[in-house]
Amino acid sequence: QVQLVESGGGLVQAGGSRRLSCAASGRTFSRYAVGWFRQAPGKERECVATYGWTTLTTYYADAVKGRFTISRDNAKNTVYLQMNSLKPEDTAVYYCAADRSLTNVRSRPEYWGQGTQVTVSS
Repeated sequence: QVQLVESGGGLVQAGGSRRLSCAASGRTFSRYAVGWFRQAPGKERECVATYGWTTLTTYYADAVKGRFTISRDNAKNTVYLQMNSLKPEDTAVYYCAADRSLTNVRSRPEYWGQGTQVTVSS
């Protein structure tokens, strides 16, 4: 069992930065692949970024590539999403997710956080 709790959401101006954190429970968290998803009003939830066990296993959606960075600190059981050059279209509820499979974490992760709202004003 893994429990995920996101934090760091809020209101930010366009062009600004924000870092989201996801604190995870569980002694074996380092064995899980992790990801960040987002869901904007009226839109489907989409995968933003995933991270397996090394930087070679990162994935970014085209919409955020070059602006967002996913990372993890296994010693702290925490996953981060650094968001730079934010745009109004990045406004969404952001969710942290985890799964034992790197493939599944992008499409159907087993564990989800409760979400944190990010609002980018123009």
